[in-house]
Amino acid sequence: MKVLVVEDDDAIAGAITDGLGRAGFEVERVASGTAALAAGAPDVVLLDLGLPDMDGLEVCRVLRQRSSVPIIVISARGDEVDRVIGLELGADDYVVKPFGLRELVARVRAVTRRAQAPVDVDTPQQLGSLEVDRRTRRVRVDGAEVALRPKEFDLLAVLADDPGAVISRTRLLDEVWDANWYGPTKTLDVHVASLRRHLGHPDWIETVRGVGYRLEVK
Repeated sequence: MKVLVVEDDDAIAGAITDGLGRAGFEVERVASGTAALAAGAPDVVLLDLGLPDMDGLEVCRVLRQRSSVPIIVISARGDEVDRVIGLELGADDYVVKPFGLRELVARVRAVTRRAQAPVDVDTPQQLGSLEVDRRTRRVRVDGAEVALRPKEFDLLAVLADDPGAVISRTRLLDEVWDANWYGPTKTLDVHVASLRRHLGHPDWIETVRGVGYRLEVK
């Protein structure tokens, strides 16, 4: 599996390259946005935002227009606005520096696993002890059926489409309600709280402050 590392800091790039190499990945490193856009087709992209020739967010936007390659932003920009913009432009994950290499390897494996295994809407999706059946709109936890309201099911289904990834509040509101929703965004939090109660495992749905939610079934 080939990973493209887009990072202009030699020390950070070297540590990432060595760590991914030890984990069994083939790694190509470039130090600019121009070089990233000219590179071949990798299986996943690790993208720094502070590049010398162009903003990494623009690189993210162009890459996403070209293909569905998984993109993980790795950046010192930890502000909520940067996270939201990165995810809205098509990044699959966002990691703030400094980070642990083991965590980074796990995230690379997670995004590539999700990219290789799209959800089959005709087959119940099994996530640990959680089962989501989109065809019949039924949910089971440990084999027992859980009664959800329509919006709660839709919310869970969107989160389960990409388990482990942060789904932005904007996307959830657009997909579960609609793009013309002008009601209070607090309704999303109310539905998430209710969904957590029904599932019986509140920690499965993680709040990513200022960005959205992530489904992490244990």
